[in-house]
Amino acid sequence: MTERTPIATTNLDRYGAEALPWSRARDELDVGPPQPDVPGGEFFVVLGTVRPDGRPHAAGIGTRWLDGHFYFTSGRGTRKSRNLAANPACTLVVRTTGVDLVLEGRAVMVADQPTLELLAGLYREGGWPAEVRGDALDAPFSAPSAGPPPWHPYRFTIHTAFGVATTEPFGATRWHFDH
Repeated sequence: MTERTPIATTNLDRYGAEALPWSRARDELDVGPPQPDVPGGEFFVVLGTVRPDGRPHAAGIGTRWLDGHFYFTSGRGTRKSRNLAANPACTLVVRTTGVDLVLEGRAVMVADQPTLELLAGLYREGGWPAEVRGDALDAPFSAPSAGPPPWHPYRFTIHTAFGVATTEPFGATRWHFDH
């Protein structure tokens, strides 16, 4: 996969700060989560989806940031998976050490063997003994909110990101990416 760069940047700061460069947010994501109690380099993220009847749904999920995309797993029967099957448009809310992010994009299930093997290896490095089984991941356990196995990986692709710096230099910025 290649690095994604914004096609447009909009400064949202009304106090005179410069627009934040996407590289600042990306570098925070590359460094890893600010929570020392989260094992294996997972960011705690809130996933927002929409039910088929239009009502919102939010769920805390563990994610992996890899090559400009977030990855997460979920069982097919969970509310989040059913929502994404009907409408892959969703949001992720992420707190890094210096920038709070709201990301808009799409999450689609991935089932290609190279990506599954890569993700299983990353999860094993973090302490979750995931193994590839068919087009999904399996392990002796997972988060209770992930539903029963198998757990299917999703790739979240950003199309719009909003960032608010929580450390100096401060600022607020919107970045648009090619879909």
